[in-house]
Parts: sequence; C-alpha cells; structure tokens
Amino acid sequence: MKAFLYSCIIAICFISCKEENNTANTNTQIDSTALAKTIEVDEAEIKLDTTPRKLALKWVEFITAENEIRNIRNSKVSDVMQNAETIAEIMNSLKTSIPDTLLTNPVGARLNVVETKAQLLKQYSAKREPNPKQIGETAADLYLEFNNLKRQMNENFLKTLEDFEDELDKFEEEERARQDSLDQLKPKTDTIQKK
Repeated sequence: MKAFLYSCIIAICFISCKEENNTANTNTQIDSTALAKTIEVDEAEIKLDTTPRKLALKWVEFITAENEIRNIRNSKVSDVMQNAETIAEIMNSLKTSIPDTLLTNPVGARLNVVETKAQLLKQYSAKREPNPKQIGETAADLYLEFNNLKRQMNENFLKTLEDFEDELDKFEEEERARQDSLDQLKPKTDTIQKK
C-alpha cells in the first residue's frame, strides 16, 4: 500500500511538472513571436527644409540620431531591445549638443520628449520580463517624436507675416526701379528710330 501511495505521489508530481513545463513553453513561444514582430510606424518620415537641413548636416549627433531612428522603422522588437541602451545614449548626446542656431524653447522641449522616450525604451527593454508590446509602442512613439522634432526645426525657420511683407515691399521697389529704368530707355530708342 505504501508503495502504491508513493507511486501515485511521484506520478502526480511528474504530471504537474510536465504541465508547468508545457505552460512555460507556450509563454516562451508567445514572447518569441512578440519579439519577432515588426514595429509599425504609421507616419512617413519628415524631411527638413533647406535651412534647418544645412544646420543639421553640421550637427553630427543629429545625423547619428536620425540614422538610428530610421532603423526603428520596420525593425523587429528584439532588435530594438538590443539597441535600446545605445539609442538612449545617442538621444542624450543629441539633447546636450544642440547648436545655438537651433536652441529655442520649442526645439528644446521636443528634444526633452525624444530623450525621455529613449530612456523609457531603455528602461522597458532592461526589465527582467520585458513586455514586447510596450517596447514596440514606445519605439513607434520615439519615431513619431523625432518627426515632431524635425517639424519644430522646420517651423523655426518659417517666415513670419512681417518677413513676407518686407519681401513684398522690397520686390515692389525693385519692380518700380526696373520699370523706371525701362521708361528712361524707351524715349531714347524712339528718338533713334525716328532719325
């Protein structure tokens, strides 16, 4: 009877261990599937206008950050997790190295948001049991926030209404001056043709 009881206990332990192992394998499969998922970014990349682009080309940290952000699009969650610490360092470097020509409150605020998203991505990726969905969403948010930074950089160099009025006044003056010079030339050519 004792042997039968011991056999039953061992059998129950064996079956329960096997069930726990199957459950762990299922969770691992879900996680590996989620980690292999491609990060979806709905927004197209914003291009910088001429003036901010010229400034950005001299800003090495911006070029590095832009390349890293481009890599996020269509990357796998697992790839972004592995790069999360590097991304956070690059975005921190970007924030601390902004050139004076771009240093405005709106651009500074956008840089803070980009750096915060990068730090969150690093934090979520470093968890003992990372949540792939959370990492994917944060990476997509980082991509969108970097686009917002570029939008803000473009807006810094948009002309105001006063600038357009000044340009229009200057254009009108040039037109008047050109018309006056044409009017002065016209009588001389008429006199030459009559002779």
